[in-house]
Amino acid sequence: MKSFAVIGLGRFGSNLAKTLFSLGYEVMAVDEDEERVARISDYVTHAVVGDARDEGVLKSIGIRNVDCVVVALSGDMQSSILVTLLLKEMGVKFILSKAMSEVHARVLTKVGADQIVFPEKDMGMRVAQSLAMNNILDFIELSEEYSIVEVVMPERWAGKTLRDLNVRANYGVNIMAIRHEQTKEISVSPNPDEELIAGDALIIIGTNDDITQITKL
Repeated sequence: MKSFAVIGLGRFGSNLAKTLFSLGYEVMAVDEDEERVARISDYVTHAVVGDARDEGVLKSIGIRNVDCVVVALSGDMQSSILVTLLLKEMGVKFILSKAMSEVHARVLTKVGADQIVFPEKDMGMRVAQSLAMNNILDFIELSEEYSIVEVVMPERWAGKTLRDLNVRANYGVNIMAIRHEQTKEISVSPNPDEELIAGDALIIIGTNDDITQITKL
């Protein structure tokens, strides 16, 4: 089972830790605030009160044995940089750090973060995409140009097959999967001769411009 540690139990860190635990993963939650730790103790595998800026604390909780550590410290750029550096020096397998600015992100990358997230920025983009694209159900940005989205299938596609539509040639996107409304099942790499049914959802990958055009059909 993959294991995670979340350091910093603000809104982002707490929600992340709870969600990972609910998905069946082993989760250690760490914060120096006793109240925050107490509030989350029933929703994670281990809840620890401790100052992650102290290398001795990190060693004592066995942080090196965790598959992925999320540095979610909020409001203190210096602390998040220090903790990321300590984790890197200790040989943690994968470090994901929360950044508050582009400058902060660059420093975190230089000291060893394997992945950077901008929770506020990312959420703003997801909301904007949801508002801008009709019938969008979920959105994952891969880059500034490409995304994966789940959308309600255009009504005019009902009764046709993927081969009939020739989606890649005519619309510039690839259909990765179909979520069937009636059965709630998901067909991954769907059969090109499978007939599409009204109400089904499509998981597609492509440029944001091409995806936007499909949501307008």
